[in-house]
Amino acid sequence: MRTASRRSFLIASSGLAALAAVPKSWGRELGEPVRPYGERSPFEKSQRFYRKSPIPETGASGTPLQDSYGVITPSALHFESHHSGVPQIDPAKHELLVHGAVEHPLILRLEDLQRFPSVSRIHFIECAGNTSGDLASTPRPNVQRSHGLVSCSEWTGVTLKTLLEEVGLKPRAKWILAEGADACRMARSIPLDKAIDDVIVAYGQNGEALRPEQGYPIRLVVPGWEGNVCIKWLQRLHVADQPSMTREEAAGYTDLMPDGKARMFTFVMEAKSVITRPSGEQTLHGPGFYEISGLAWSGRGRIERVEVSTDGADSWQAAESQEPRLTKAFTRFRLPWNWDGKPTTLQSRCVDETGYVQPTHDELLAVRGKNATDHYNGIKVWRVLADGKVTHV
Repeated sequence: MRTASRRSFLIASSGLAALAAVPKSWGRELGEPVRPYGERSPFEKSQRFYRKSPIPETGASGTPLQDSYGVITPSALHFESHHSGVPQIDPAKHELLVHGAVEHPLILRLEDLQRFPSVSRIHFIECAGNTSGDLASTPRPNVQRSHGLVSCSEWTGVTLKTLLEEVGLKPRAKWILAEGADACRMARSIPLDKAIDDVIVAYGQNGEALRPEQGYPIRLVVPGWEGNVCIKWLQRLHVADQPSMTREEAAGYTDLMPDGKARMFTFVMEAKSVITRPSGEQTLHGPGFYEISGLAWSGRGRIERVEVSTDGADSWQAAESQEPRLTKAFTRFRLPWNWDGKPTTLQSRCVDETGYVQPTHDELLAVRGKNATDHYNGIKVWRVLADGKVTHV
């Protein structure tokens, strides 16, 4: 029944009679000449959203998730966040120092890193503050504003484990301080067990060199953990016996709990999903068949399943998850939906391979209160009005 309904809807709306009106000049005019670097069609207008900051060198931009297809974010649309501007670094002069509790300290240039065995892996990077606006009384109106501080790319580089094996670790080695070459010297401490698990010293993104906003010429990719530990413009790795307690980890990136205590080193980005189409500020053009589509991800591992509700959470349907479902990466989900034209709400929830279930807004508030704005991963609800307009709830 669903297939037949979908087919009849598509035939009725396809406008087959319009084929007779196709201009005879189609395909007869010469196109553009070959270009040295490809650009998108001028008809495509998708771009990152950002607020102008009183300090231009700080701020962030959000990925237009509502316009995305599949799971890979184009490098030019990958969200960015920086604390002191984007440095312009000559890769021929940039150096990475690996020192501290090691047997053989090293200074490595980009050409040195590229001589090591390399890996290419697909992972998401998410700002700790992504979706924190949904704790407010006036949530963000569209998916780019609410969820845009997350993107997913293929990263190429050398595993941090390989570099640590090269320098040799002393017995007291337990933590690694990663520091960037930006003006604020952004720095975060990473425990050794994570460093040797899956961290990448990356110099490539989506098949080419990193973009300057993404840390050119080298950055850390720490799969599944909050974006601020994925240090960009990486210039130093200091191996130590304890965390360095930098400003960012002692004050800036902590979670204030209802009892007044602050949780530290809450690295993992928990399971989260969001419907990207239809979503806020989009419009459905009358009753009929639509495909609900969205993204799910988890810092704990692979997405196991995604469920979608089209009736205010009275019932849930299993969505189709696009393969391959990779660990700590976006998973695209889809669900056929025949809208009857009546007001309703749309929402998704995901479950990762550890069994963790994405919580509701109220469930999170009951545990964490409203002060812990980072690491918010509550279910996002979109309201569909009778006129087809989609708004936030």
